[in-house]
Amino acid sequence: MGSSVVSIRTICFAVFLGWLLVWALIPTKVYKNTWTPKLNNKLNSTYFREQGTNLLLFSFPVMLIALLGCVYLHLQKKPNQPQSKRETRSPRLFFSQRPVLVMAPLGIVTAMELTFAVMFVALLIWSLANYLYVSFGHLHMHKAGEKVWQAKFRSVSLILGYIGNTCWAFLFFPVTRGSSILPLVGLTSESSIKYHIWLGHLSNALFALHAVGFLIYWAMTNQMAEVLEWSETYVSNVAGVIAIAIATVIWVTSLPRFRRRMFELFFYTHHLYILYIIFYVLHVGPAYFCMILPGIFLFAVDRYLRFLQSRNRARLLSACALPCGVVELNFSKSPGLYYNPTSILFVNVPSISKLQWHPFTVTSNCNMEQDKLSILVKTEGSWTQKLYQQISSSVDRLEVSVEGPYGPNSAHFLRHESLVMVSGGSGISPFISIVRELIFQSNNNPDYKIPNVHLICVFKKSADLSMLNIMLPVSDAPIVLSKLQMQIEAYVTRDSEQPKTDTQKELQSIWFKSNPSDSPVSGALGCNSWPWLAVVIASSFVMFLLLLGIVTRFYIYPIERNGTEVYHYSYKCLWDMFLVCVCVFLASSAVFLWHKKQQNAIEVKQIQNMEVPTPKTSPASWFYTADRELEESLPNQCLVQATKFHFGERPNLNKILLDVKGTDVGVLVCGPRKMRHEVAKICSSGLADHLHFESISFSW
Repeated sequence: MGSSVVSIRTICFAVFLGWLLVWALIPTKVYKNTWTPKLNNKLNSTYFREQGTNLLLFSFPVMLIALLGCVYLHLQKKPNQPQSKRETRSPRLFFSQRPVLVMAPLGIVTAMELTFAVMFVALLIWSLANYLYVSFGHLHMHKAGEKVWQAKFRSVSLILGYIGNTCWAFLFFPVTRGSSILPLVGLTSESSIKYHIWLGHLSNALFALHAVGFLIYWAMTNQMAEVLEWSETYVSNVAGVIAIAIATVIWVTSLPRFRRRMFELFFYTHHLYILYIIFYVLHVGPAYFCMILPGIFLFAVDRYLRFLQSRNRARLLSACALPCGVVELNFSKSPGLYYNPTSILFVNVPSISKLQWHPFTVTSNCNMEQDKLSILVKTEGSWTQKLYQQISSSVDRLEVSVEGPYGPNSAHFLRHESLVMVSGGSGISPFISIVRELIFQSNNNPDYKIPNVHLICVFKKSADLSMLNIMLPVSDAPIVLSKLQMQIEAYVTRDSEQPKTDTQKELQSIWFKSNPSDSPVSGALGCNSWPWLAVVIASSFVMFLLLLGIVTRFYIYPIERNGTEVYHYSYKCLWDMFLVCVCVFLASSAVFLWHKKQQNAIEVKQIQNMEVPTPKTSPASWFYTADRELEESLPNQCLVQATKFHFGERPNLNKILLDVKGTDVGVLVCGPRKMRHEVAKICSSGLADHLHFESISFSW
């Protein structure tokens, strides 16, 4: 099994390097003058015409990697297995994950990320230099009387668009939440969202220069009428103008200043990406569309599967409103649904907004709580405040849709000898899931090497300490904390002394009525999602190739065969986009509906087993029984003994982290940007070689 996993990963890496090599070769003179005629002669058949070469060189390799990635992730998936030996990780791997650049707006950049960023920029510079060399060597005059410098100016503007296309080839991979490619390099969608932001800014800047350059060129050569041209035989300039206009709106509203102050404006304008893709493809043409097709194709599969999953209403069992404005939502889930600590769940409440989806960290543990999934919601924005108000008003039922959960493929950060977790406010949520995983392993796997845990949590007010009450799960099985060496230091910055009132009495629990139409939270493709995702990707892509070949050979080719007629260039683009949508729709719907049919019987049984017993006392006292109160519960007594409170002060993170003993200390942080950057800078300093910062993002 281990050799198969290594082999698959090696093949994926080799194919990826070959794919990058093609991107490096395409702007060269050798590729244009020698390889292109030979490849077009062999690959541009009557079935694919001008798209044949790019389908083979650019689309097929990435789709193959996506398929092999599904197989790799399925073979690697080994839930509930004990870890008797802590795996040793090479110093080189530790160095690659060490932060080397901590600054706004880039955030925290590790050595590996910086290396790949430099390589990508080098690819862009290489492409730019070669495109200029080839173009200036065979300069083409597009108008009589055109000056040489004007022709060169046009070539530079055109080449900037080519470089922007290279960015677009990578743009959609980071936002494919259920990606089978990102885990191959240890990434998740939430941790790689910054790459999408970087690529978005870079591509929009290049496309803006491309558009402005052509406007200047047309103005200099008295060809402004070209702006309104929609050619039947070549790319559409009008489509390009519309695309850059849409891109500008998306770009401006995604800038940090707009996104933070007007999040809803950013959220809604970002959905213009559908129109952006349509007019972008109409502008670049079908051949270039095949170069960027894999990212868009895989994103379309993921987006449609998420749409199918979100059509079902999730069965919300209960909610607990804490006095600090935090709500714990407890959903019913399929017993076979497996996820790792620090996973996230996207939530939509139609009664608040039918379009808005917000990510929240999953706090429950799928091993200890096999029928329940919990998330923590902090009331900060208007959406979360409305949710808190609805729950506090004791509603009988709340309609909720979910997408996910999504998260890391393995809890590799648990393999350290010690763990230091630094949280700010509701940033404690992912660490609750980690603590629960450690509790499960210590209670069920005697040989498991439990790392020592040092949790540093910073709160603004004393009421926020109530979040520590949900550190331990509600479980029928006894919880033993003796094997878990945990130290908690809770800092309250705005209260100088401990309040006299007992905030635990203010906990409010609400139980919701069940509805037959509600479903337990489950993956869009079931428990064995990776093999089924491979089926969807393979069947939809093969179907696309078959239909594209049929349409081209028996509909488009007969029109263009004699050379007297030309099939409209934009219609070819529309055919490509239409066939992608149809194939993704058919393959994804078929697999999803088949899985849904298999799940119906299981859900019926779960409804019978998940009936909530009627509490004899108040719901709050039944849910948070005396066994959970800090004074009486044995596990919570251990938790209290391990907790040290600091009122009216902030933690000296530099001193705390540098004083941690051990040779292998994993450091995780979740909180405000200032806190994250401070911890990253400490770990990247030469004074802390034993501190290994885990580059895991918990905030979007």
